[in-house]
Amino acid sequence: MPTPNNSTPEAAAAPILIEPAPLARRALFGFIITFIAARIIVLLIMSNRMPNLYFFMHGTHVHHLNYGIFLLAGVAAYMLFSARCDKDLKRAALGYGVAMALTFDEFGMWLHLGGSYWQRASVDAVIIVAAVLALIGFVSAARKFESRHVKGSIALLIALLIALLAFSVVLYDTSVHIGRIAGPRLEALELASSP
Repeated sequence: MPTPNNSTPEAAAAPILIEPAPLARRALFGFIITFIAARIIVLLIMSNRMPNLYFFMHGTHVHHLNYGIFLLAGVAAYMLFSARCDKDLKRAALGYGVAMALTFDEFGMWLHLGGSYWQRASVDAVIIVAAVLALIGFVSAARKFESRHVKGSIALLIALLIALLAFSVVLYDTSVHIGRIAGPRLEALELASSP
């Protein structure tokens, strides 16, 4: 009976063996960078510090969540029909992160079918998606803990949860306050930047 080697057709058709954590970290990177870039570009366009790059079709502003949806469809098609190696998965993970950021940056608009770009629901959705990607990307490191690490980790986790809770309360209170102050101005800029 011959021994299998890597040059056989069976070896070429072997499943792709890559851990999900590095892919999730790559998707998280693309997600965060794209979200920050999208918000900065929107602010620069609305404040007339950058040319209007918005795409209009017969007077209708095509929001970037549509680009995200099409990119998600493209990434899915790429994964189904083209991905053959780890490098392909890495490309798809980065594209997935970019697409998710473009889509969820305007989550409030598709949740409420319209309305202002500056909806709180969009920021909440972005935080949740980023947290899920971060959890998938970094939870595998927790498997390497030894029993002696558990007590210190539990204490650190409790401290982090308390800090996160305090930060969340302050962030929420601040966002409500800033929303009352800056919200009308941002909405006026948004209306002024559309034809």
